[in-house]
Amino acid sequence: MAENKTKATEISVNEFIQAVESPKKREDAFALKKIMEEITGEKAVMWGPSIIGFGRYHYKYNSGHEGDAPIVGFSPRKAAISLYLMDCSDPTSEILLTQLGKFKKSVACIYANKLSDLNEPVLREIIKKSYDFMKEKYPLKKV
Repeated sequence: MAENKTKATEISVNEFIQAVESPKKREDAFALKKIMEEITGEKAVMWGPSIIGFGRYHYKYNSGHEGDAPIVGFSPRKAAISLYLMDCSDPTSEILLTQLGKFKKSVACIYANKLSDLNEPVLREIIKKSYDFMKEKYPLKKV
């Protein structure tokens, strides 16, 4: 079975953000890091070379493939800021998304050109909802 490419690393989150080419994306990344740390109570961790994640959950598919992933996260990519939020397709989230601002969406991602395109109080609510949903769905198992 293939090994997961996206794993938690020891790379410095602040150094990664400092290396972001665009000054605006860099500013937005530091702001998002602060927002997600406040909401989740989790320290930012690099996952792979470009994802900043908060918290961790363990998944296992019916195929037997399993691994760890961040509960919520983001990446300040060149084209857009990618927000990795898992609970964006239920009816309550759909209502919140109508109030979020200018973005594109896939199943578990929100893509925004810049943080100021988004309604921050609504974004905070969506992040909290996603984080709480994933913590409930994948509770930490005591070893």
